Amino acid sequence: MFIDNARFVVSSGKGGQGCSSFRREKFVVKGGPDGGDGGKGGDVYFLVDSNTDTLSNYKGRKVFKAENGKQGMGSRMTGKSAPELVLVVPPGTQVFDNKTGELLLDLIEEGQKIKLLEGGKGGLGNVHFKNSRNQRPTYFQPGLPGVSQEIRLELKLIADVGLVGYPNVGKSTLISTTSNANPEVADYEFTTLTPKLGVVEVGDYNSFVMADIPGIIDGASEGRGLGLEFLRHIERTKTLLFLIDVANYRTMIDQYNVLKEEVAKFSTELSGRKFAIALSKIDGYYGEDLQADIKKFISDIGLEEAKSNEYGFDKEYPYYVQDLTYSRYDESKPYFVLPISSVTRKNTKSIAFALYSLLEKK
Repeated sequence: MFIDNARFVVSSGKGGQGCSSFRREKFVVKGGPDGGDGGKGGDVYFLVDSNTDTLSNYKGRKVFKAENGKQGMGSRMTGKSAPELVLVVPPGTQVFDNKTGELLLDLIEEGQKIKLLEGGKGGLGNVHFKNSRNQRPTYFQPGLPGVSQEIRLELKLIADVGLVGYPNVGKSTLISTTSNANPEVADYEFTTLTPKLGVVEVGDYNSFVMADIPGIIDGASEGRGLGLEFLRHIERTKTLLFLIDVANYRTMIDQYNVLKEEVAKFSTELSGRKFAIALSKIDGYYGEDLQADIKKFISDIGLEEAKSNEYGFDKEYPYYVQDLTYSRYDESKPYFVLPISSVTRKNTKSIAFALYSLLEKK
């Protein structure tokens, strides 16, 4: 089960109390105090492990508590310190204070291990309190209490390319034909209920990670559909690929405008990322002139048809790609507008090379 958020209380361990004890041995008269110190309470750590991709271990749990330190003993023996409590999370997990909303930890790197809460210090035994005026102290310290905090975990998947589009525009089909992912593909909306990641191989030695999220509809940033719940999973992506369905009853420009608007409402930072456009389902087009419609869409967003074809795009349909021969990449414009068919695999190999090139642009 894919779980991408969880709330619970986490507590470090209490320190063990010190010991009040006196040395009692044969032939040792009035041996004096020898009570040992209490052990330290368990610390709380977070550990990033790429072998897990969900927060399901924390769903339904209300409290995670580290063990308490053990009590000190006689003969100046210190109590055993409690083991640390290690909470394992996937890369991309953020830890928030659930009451204030403050971001406490942003866990990205594999193997990263960070302490969240310190365990309580063990109390001192009575051996520490003897002096010339009080040679028989019975006083000892209780251990310091642990720390409790109500936290919220949010998982934001880490990917290079995030797919953005209406429901049933072909995102799952595209990621299944270009990567190693196997999402459910069906002819109805919201087939994808959870985000999916796939590794796209580009040649023999290069690759990138593509993320597919549930479809976005008009009003997704305000809570409609599934978009608001999963839009955060593309916050960490380096670039966005907008999928526009040429076989949809909505016009291409209407789909594009709504998607851009919803992304911008959700995050102004995300709306400023590098992006490209794929015109999907050209095999299912039922209008009068697909080429004319594509030309009109390219014109509607203020672009002109491309002349270069460095990625081997199929020349049957109009397309656009930024010509960077003498200019710097303009992030305010799509890097390319490309008609594709994931079913017939038209331009699917070319789009993988083009996306990899986009990721390399500065």
